[in-house]
Amino acid sequence: MAQTPSNMLALGTKAPDFNLPATNFNQHFSFKNIKGNKGTLVIFICNHCPFVLHVIEEIVMIANDYRVQGIGVVAISSNDVVKYPQDAPDKMADFALEQKIDFPYLFDETQEVAKAYDAACTPDFYLFDNQDKLVYRGQLDDSRPANGIPVSGSDLRNAIDAIIYNRKINDIQKPSIGCNIKWKSS
Repeated sequence: MAQTPSNMLALGTKAPDFNLPATNFNQHFSFKNIKGNKGTLVIFICNHCPFVLHVIEEIVMIANDYRVQGIGVVAISSNDVVKYPQDAPDKMADFALEQKIDFPYLFDETQEVAKAYDAACTPDFYLFDNQDKLVYRGQLDDSRPANGIPVSGSDLRNAIDAIIYNRKINDIQKPSIGCNIKWKSS
């Protein structure tokens, strides 16, 4: 299992916009559509990555816990579906249903959105404040498949709480670790 770290996009970066089809809703979503009044969480995931499967339940819980508190949430899959058909849009819709993902799960067919966010792995987390400025990027928590540390979502939850309750976000942000995004051949 290859372990690829986040690229750690510069804090303060303005959220790149997008307009992508949702596989679990019959519509397109842009950053502005999903933006929360307190902040916005953009997550790059895919259906088959063991790192995503390890934490998907916590991701859904975080979305459910914080959307009611003004945090917009969206997940995006940017994998090459020719080489990885298990990540095709119809399979994404099935995955969203199985995992109870009721926030938009978008398909980035051109991979332009992943490139705009400098996404490197799945899962990769980007938290923006209410001014659409990046305030957190990195890991969910210290848990990884087979390392024995329970999934808590503590790193990401602390950053979201800091936005909601107007506290300072920890400057020490560890990269997420996951499967590399499956890029198309040039």
